[in-house]
Amino acid sequence: MSKLEFFQFPYVFDDNYGVLIHSPDTGETACIDCGVAETYQQALDEKGWKLSQIFVTHHHRDHTSGVLALKEATGAKVTGPDYLGANPIKGVDVRVKDGDVFQFAGHDVHVLYTPGHTMDLINYYIPSCGVIFVGDTLFAMGCGKAFEGTAPMIWESLKKLHALPPETMVYCSHEYTQENAGFAVTVDPDNEALKARVQEVDRLRAQDIPTVPFSLATELATNPFLRANDPSIRKHLGMENVPEVDVFSKIRELRG
Repeated sequence: MSKLEFFQFPYVFDDNYGVLIHSPDTGETACIDCGVAETYQQALDEKGWKLSQIFVTHHHRDHTSGVLALKEATGAKVTGPDYLGANPIKGVDVRVKDGDVFQFAGHDVHVLYTPGHTMDLINYYIPSCGVIFVGDTLFAMGCGKAFEGTAPMIWESLKKLHALPPETMVYCSHEYTQENAGFAVTVDPDNEALKARVQEVDRLRAQDIPTVPFSLATELATNPFLRANDPSIRKHLGMENVPEVDVFSKIRELRG
């Protein structure tokens, strides 16, 4: 069983990334979400891959607007969250929940339920390749807003990611990194790793180079939303002796 191949591409919604996952052994190809069917089809055509599966993370329109059209055009099977709520995702063939494991091209895909940003948000983790597709759960130096859940709920979701191997590569759905970096230094101003990362991000974006994917290890060192136990951040916020969830909630509140 060979490693999977990954192809990331931007599409017309502001700052969004799509990703294709391809098995050179079996020819199977999956995509993460689909906001614009035409752009995903262009990416498939560019690579010469035939789509077989669509993995949907959550119901927001920039992740789902093109799902039905792409499904109709390719015959791909759609996997999505089993949480339906007020905005069920149309076209889902297989609904999955936290702890489920399914196969893609001989690789186990683990489902992590990470509510908070939305109540249906799930992530797709492929241990054999050391990658996770998090949708809007985690961003480089940021995390999703609590549109439907609460800050404590997001913190519990992020703890699931925190527990993964630090070498895990994280694919998120937006290029928010420069903006997130600007906020991160306001709550973690003495972090030398963060200062160095901000400079590197500025260099990459000046050349229009993506900052996604990124390693979980990098986030653990520089993302304040994963560092609610850090003494320096706690001291800066005047929250040395409060629970981690309260520190996280304060950081999420300050980010807006």
